[in-house]
Amino acid sequence: MIHNLSSKNSIANTFLAQMRDVNTQNNRLVFRKNMERLGNIFAYEISKYLEYTDQEVETPLGIAKTAIPSSKVVLCTILRAGLPLHNGMLDYFDEASNAFVAAYRKNHKDGSFEISLEYVTCPDLNDATLILIDPMLATGASIEKSIDSLQEFGTYKELHIVTIIASSYGVKHVRRLYPKAHLWMAAEDDELTAKSYIVPGLGDAGDLAFGKKIQE
Repeated sequence: MIHNLSSKNSIANTFLAQMRDVNTQNNRLVFRKNMERLGNIFAYEISKYLEYTDQEVETPLGIAKTAIPSSKVVLCTILRAGLPLHNGMLDYFDEASNAFVAAYRKNHKDGSFEISLEYVTCPDLNDATLILIDPMLATGASIEKSIDSLQEFGTYKELHIVTIIASSYGVKHVRRLYPKAHLWMAAEDDELTAKSYIVPGLGDAGDLAFGKKIQE
């Protein structure tokens, strides 16, 4: 199931527009804050698909009946770009367990690249609702490799994939691999360059959030 925040007008449009805007991108604090805000929105929307149990809460005047999420949530972020988005979701899923995958593009002289994984840490995934966070979904290769690396930690019950901007190519690839997953995005862009950069996109989310890195 695909959930595109841009399909309906909301305040999310403002946060995404500021992240795309070259005139505001030089402010790392604003960029990270907007990622966190989108993380808040994604978490709220995803919460509607969790399992709930009935509960009674005692107030000073009586008993209030409510429903509380009972799903075992695991937030898994692809480092480093996903950290602000992860923090925004953790604001809402404050009891969630956390997993991290260090994945990056290893570039070759001929212009091609491969996704290299150097570090994976994860709690037990059996019967969990796994929420995989990667700000930019270009080809879908990093998501595919990350999910493969998580298999040794158990079998998740439900999968949610969260990204800020997805390419149409990446959406098709992920949907083919994980047809039962929920795919969440703030926007979908049609174009993907020969070097697999999303257009218009917003640039390198990791660099904009944390500063430029030395290229491999």
